[in-house]
Amino acid sequence: MKAIIPVAGAGTKLRPLTYTQPKALIPLAGKTILSVIVDQLIDAGVTEFVFVIGYLGEKIQRYMARTYPRLSYTLITQNDRRGTGHAIWLTHDAVGDEEVIIVLGDTVCDYNVKDVINSNTSQIGVRKVDDPRSFGVAELDDKDRVLRVVEKPLIPKSNMAMVGVYYIKETAAMYSALNKHLHNRADEDGEYHLTNALEHMIESGVQFQAFRVNNWFDCGKKESLLSTNAILLKQLEERTPHHTATFEGTVIIPPVSIAEGCNIRHSIIGPNVTIGEHTTIHSSIIKDSIIGAYAELEEVVLNSSIIGSDAYVRGLSQSLNIGDNTEIDLG
Repeated sequence: MKAIIPVAGAGTKLRPLTYTQPKALIPLAGKTILSVIVDQLIDAGVTEFVFVIGYLGEKIQRYMARTYPRLSYTLITQNDRRGTGHAIWLTHDAVGDEEVIIVLGDTVCDYNVKDVINSNTSQIGVRKVDDPRSFGVAELDDKDRVLRVVEKPLIPKSNMAMVGVYYIKETAAMYSALNKHLHNRADEDGEYHLTNALEHMIESGVQFQAFRVNNWFDCGKKESLLSTNAILLKQLEERTPHHTATFEGTVIIPPVSIAEGCNIRHSIIGPNVTIGEHTTIHSSIIKDSIIGAYAELEEVVLNSSIIGSDAYVRGLSQSLNIGDNTEIDLG
């Protein structure tokens, strides 16, 4: 079984953090967004991966080589950001006509992957939302068969949003639909959406069944990323209570994830804090935040903040979103 994971997006809603760091590599509950997705698929028996990289793709490449040295994977570069449909279309030679599971690179969901990839029909992951106009939407019958899919409808006929997980059995039909779509005009936003190819498949008679995910963690914006971090940290704590190493004069309030090599003194950390490796924190109070690797924080009060890797922050603050290699003195 192969998996396609598009990670070529620029993550504009998380800037400035994503100016120097791919969104997929943002720390999340002791892992990265990408490793949460990959580990979930590996645990379900997926053995081969195809990553579509683009913006800061060399960092994805180095991360995969370091973190998954034995994993079988192919890297494909999307030089022009022309949408998810175009990204999937680029994978044709790497996938061929094999069945495939597609998971968008910022999609973290709680669902039974084995049940999905062992299904007799193609599958689309869905979740009920209050306002579906910002999502691709699936219209279903009373047996959860997919009747129609629409990308960001102005007047939605369904509140079932597609979460970004697709299991495709009719791979040849998918690539044929993508090819036809790409040779026609792009959508109004200038991109080619996978949704339109799926709709073409449905109109051609391909059957899709919807499966409902238990949880859907949106990692596309600062607020939702922090919320996702808190939920995953809580789940991690429930499964395996995390006994953090003792730090001088420091109080740790679970759930937290503190990577190896950190130097923390005279601080209060937690709850809901993820800290990357070899980060230094002195005389600070940090809660509900994500701190990158090799960052330095001194005499700061952070709440609901994201600090990038190699950042330096000194002074007093309440809420920040700071990219990598940044130096700030709030004294």
